[in-house]
Amino acid sequence: MTLDVVAIGEPMYELAQEADGRFAPGFGGDTSNAVIAASRLGARAGYLTRLGTDVFGDALMALWQREGINARHVMRDSAAATGVYLVTPSERGHVFTYLRTGSAASRMKPGDFPRESFADARYILASGISLAISTSAADTVLALLEDARKSGRTIAFDTNLRLKLWPIARARAMIDAVACIAGIVKTSIEDAEALMGLTDPELIARRYLDMGARSVVVTLGRDGALAADANTRLRLPAHKVEPVDATGAGDAFMGALLAELSRGQLLGDAARFANVAAALSTLGRGAVASLPRRSDVAEALHGAR
Repeated sequence: MTLDVVAIGEPMYELAQEADGRFAPGFGGDTSNAVIAASRLGARAGYLTRLGTDVFGDALMALWQREGINARHVMRDSAAATGVYLVTPSERGHVFTYLRTGSAASRMKPGDFPRESFADARYILASGISLAISTSAADTVLALLEDARKSGRTIAFDTNLRLKLWPIARARAMIDAVACIAGIVKTSIEDAEALMGLTDPELIARRYLDMGARSVVVTLGRDGALAADANTRLRLPAHKVEPVDATGAGDAFMGALLAELSRGQLLGDAARFANVAAALSTLGRGAVASLPRRSDVAEALHGAR
């Protein structure tokens, strides 16, 4: 089966505390969220990771089956658990507590995923988190991306900086190494400030283009996004919504962007679509449940004209 996008990283099982104190189940993990977003918007998507042989891993496999994600190369590890995170409320907003040390995904190693697991995909997606969860995971991702590059696949990379996972010096070095071979880099204004000391979206985009990326998108939160390549500089205003939960909005953007590029759309049109999809993803709670369908985005785009 030919796929549009295959992602590698760590999916996670979510437990979010409700007003009555109970914890409601859900799902997270940036690259998993992104491929589900892409699939809901019509792309053919696959995923690569390790999961524990536990109920949380079973739930993620069932999720991907429901969402049409090709997970036949996902490995199950009886010696490690699937990553879990808790979401609890506070006066400052959501607090995320991660139970991922020694997780099955962090035990990925080079050679886990044969070339056939991504050979037919147009885009290979990884993120800063994919690299940060462990040294062996980073080695796995880098080896897979290099193999994918040599075989003509386009690498898509989301910086997704999490300083709780690694020191900034290592993050800069690893993220720059991937940006140099990526066809598409997505970053946020917050990530770029931490990684580069830059807050001007034009300068951020130029820096990644100069490194070797062919296309760059800088998400700007309430200020929208900037999409740039050799021929494009498009500043997109935020699509106006009343957000409920912005968790996973950047992942929704990335998944939507790759879905549209897979349909043959130019960068500017794909970014415009993704900008709206990301905004719509904030209208419900949880990173996955609120990811929009194509009809939702088309209707919102039509109404914005």
